[in-house]
Amino acid sequence: MSGKRNLELYFHIPFCVRKCNYCDFLSFSGDEKTKASYMDALFREVREKAGNYTDYQVVSVFVGGGTPSVVSERDMAALLSTVRECFVLREDAEITIEVNPGTVTLEKLKEYRKAGFNRLSIGLQSADDGELRQIGRIHTYGQFLDTYGWALDAGFENINVDIMSALPGQSLASYVTTLKKLISLPKPPVHISAYSLILEEGTVLMDRYERGELVLPDEETDRAMYEETGRILEDHGYHRYEISNYALPGFACRHNVGYWTRTDYVGFGIGAASLVGEVRFRNDADLAGYLEDPSGREADREELTIEQQMEETMFLGLRLTAGVDRAAFQTRFKTTVEKVYGDVINANIRDGLLRYTDDGERLCLTEKGLSLSNYVMAQFIF
Repeated sequence: MSGKRNLELYFHIPFCVRKCNYCDFLSFSGDEKTKASYMDALFREVREKAGNYTDYQVVSVFVGGGTPSVVSERDMAALLSTVRECFVLREDAEITIEVNPGTVTLEKLKEYRKAGFNRLSIGLQSADDGELRQIGRIHTYGQFLDTYGWALDAGFENINVDIMSALPGQSLASYVTTLKKLISLPKPPVHISAYSLILEEGTVLMDRYERGELVLPDEETDRAMYEETGRILEDHGYHRYEISNYALPGFACRHNVGYWTRTDYVGFGIGAASLVGEVRFRNDADLAGYLEDPSGREADREELTIEQQMEETMFLGLRLTAGVDRAAFQTRFKTTVEKVYGDVINANIRDGLLRYTDDGERLCLTEKGLSLSNYVMAQFIF
């Protein structure tokens, strides 16, 4: 097994109880017959494609959506069983499932743990029930507390909680309250993902915003929320290892770090994306077509040029607070990052947005650069 390359697996479960008002992901409600047919197709896709990856060992599995927890725990157990049957799954693999309050019970969570899931990601978004209603969540903060307690009782230690800032009607004080409630739990989560709301075309919130019905925090308040997140969480022992992700020591999400460092990964299910050997490809998003032929419908396939590989190495790597490894860049591309991007690097260092680490081995965003990350990263695209 030591000679095998590392591979990550992602499984897209598109079903939700109801689509949230901010969501533009590939997700929708579905009846039990459709869910069962989809899971059968997913198992078929795994079995039909696994033979392409015999040179790999699977180091992480992530089941996302949608809301995977609306599918039966039996199907989730069968999914992991299929992975073990078809792939070399490393013994210490990180295996994550996303769940939402209101869609799980203690018994379901115990079954997940028994099946082999060892990491849970819970979508809270806010501890304020009024804010939750504004964004169309199906649960209350009380239901989150039930879910979180059940997760601990079921034996999960590696738990992430998602929260959001810049929500309609949200104040800096109410956002800080959400943060403080999380870290004041008897056993706080070991990982917190804190994302700022982005209005996306075609969502309920965007429609309301365009009609003038939505009051959002201003830019200054949004920035203050971002800064308070870092200050409060770092004061309580969390390390910001990526722009929007914080973890206690040893609990950074290995699967997502793999995305940002361009580890090979394969996505299964409708719309799922993959990167294997510098080729990016994606499954078609058509549900009916997928149910008929789950392994033969690709939406696009692109072999990345050297320039595109360099771009991705920079704008993905800079998401991590550790930054981009200069020696690894040189080994991979047979040139230095300075020869390719010297003018961009120097300009951003002068502006206080980029810096070299003290040992000179890595290039990373400064604190100021983290708050202007999109601006900085865009400059690394040819």
